[in-house]
Amino acid sequence: MEVSKLCKSTNIVTINGIYPGPVLYAQEDDRVIVKVTNETPYNASIHWHGVRQRLSCWSDGPAYITQCPIQPGQTFTYEFTLYQQKGTLFYHAHISWLRATLHGAIVIYPKTGVPYPFPNPYDEHIIILGEWWSMNPIQLEQSTLASGGAAPPAEAYVINGHPGPLYNCSENDVYSIDAVPGKTYLLRLLNTALNTDHFFSIAGHNLTVVEADGEYTKPFVVDHLMLGPGQTANVLVTADQSMDRYQIAMGPYVTAKNLTFQNITSIAHFRYTGAGLTSVARPATLPFYNNSLVVNANMDALRSLEVTNLPLQIDENLFFTIGLNVEQCNRQNPNLTCQGPNGGIFAASMNNISFTRPNVSLLQAYYNSLNGIYTADFPGLPMKMYDFVNGAPNNSPNDTNAIFGTRVKVLEYGAKVQLILQDTGTVTTESHPMHLHGYSFYVVGYGSGNYDPTTAKFNLVDPPLMNTINVPVGGWAVIRFVADNPGVWFMHCHIEVHLSWGLSMVFIVKNGDGPLESLPHPPSDLPSC
Repeated sequence: MEVSKLCKSTNIVTINGIYPGPVLYAQEDDRVIVKVTNETPYNASIHWHGVRQRLSCWSDGPAYITQCPIQPGQTFTYEFTLYQQKGTLFYHAHISWLRATLHGAIVIYPKTGVPYPFPNPYDEHIIILGEWWSMNPIQLEQSTLASGGAAPPAEAYVINGHPGPLYNCSENDVYSIDAVPGKTYLLRLLNTALNTDHFFSIAGHNLTVVEADGEYTKPFVVDHLMLGPGQTANVLVTADQSMDRYQIAMGPYVTAKNLTFQNITSIAHFRYTGAGLTSVARPATLPFYNNSLVVNANMDALRSLEVTNLPLQIDENLFFTIGLNVEQCNRQNPNLTCQGPNGGIFAASMNNISFTRPNVSLLQAYYNSLNGIYTADFPGLPMKMYDFVNGAPNNSPNDTNAIFGTRVKVLEYGAKVQLILQDTGTVTTESHPMHLHGYSFYVVGYGSGNYDPTTAKFNLVDPPLMNTINVPVGGWAVIRFVADNPGVWFMHCHIEVHLSWGLSMVFIVKNGDGPLESLPHPPSDLPSC
């Protein structure tokens, strides 16, 4: 579809000619069937982000993990049940960087007659935080990887596809919400941005957080909220200020050192009915770009409304380091192809293993017992322990290399898993939004510095249940889940360039007993590679 933005026309990939994509509305426990026909010239696949895919791993969507991509002209039908799920999730392309424009909200209402655990809002609005490039996202990924260097900054941040008045040629390209004075609105916030965490605020208005990642929370009030790519939140906002127009603002949270980023705020409007159309909107403020105190305060306040199935005894205690690497230059034309630190090539890893994407589907390889596609030896601990945050090797590219491979970690069915995620200072410490497919997990602890079991404080009373956790910059997070959903499940950083560099791994959860604990056979229309 041709779109005019930022003074130029560009062709983008869309779903049904809509950007952002159409909303998928459902109710808790609904069966969802989505027929996807690929009319683009590119390989495609759709991931249903936050949908736990109970016994439906074949429909999870990450290309070369649970399926071969849907080739141009082909069709594949995704089918899954929203078992015990409600709230705001989203879907997005899960191949190359196509999710830049291929994304949309999933809104799951409670069952008929079941109320929200908060006052019924007068109305609701979906707010999708995104990033805009005029370059084709597949070429963007290819050129970034070919350069060996960092990804270029977004040309604009967008709210529901609109950059807002601070960008060139965009004074009328502004999203607006009309608010009736005195009424309370439910805003469904989603960060679908490719490479940037984002702050969000509304001038003069508090936000009451009532849900995160599709799970109810104990309500808490903030004036600024940070969402990493892949995170969603439901907030209540009441039009209780004087009759006027108020800015809605979105801007970057950046923790990596020496990273170039877009620093122009995206603006939308929260306009009281009856306020003048020409009045200057009251300005919204955002925290300074690297203000981690606001982020930590958000996280401190996040508590589950109800806790079920939190593992207290642990069967698998795992420790994964996450971070960037720089490889030695081994390419021709190094000025063009080795633009990482000190003439090296960027990579990224977990436990210093950089994931190599296979050229067939891992789920098919596992199901059909194909040899030579992956090895089941992803380490449960770092290969060596050291001061990960402050004493990391940093003489790029001499001592910052990763090991490359398609390695998986196998879990027994029903295993109670604790996973420590530790940021490292190799190249740079940085906040990493880590997403696990097929599960929600309890975030039982997090902190700064190196994880120390003797001093780490855990919340085993009301920890938040999430599908994407922003591991703190130069810090750690501990998650727990029960491995009771058989299949092949991707775990990765939701910053797209980090995923492309290899910051990912795969869990294989074995079958339990009988059909209700086993991976079903593949669908008949599963795409072939």
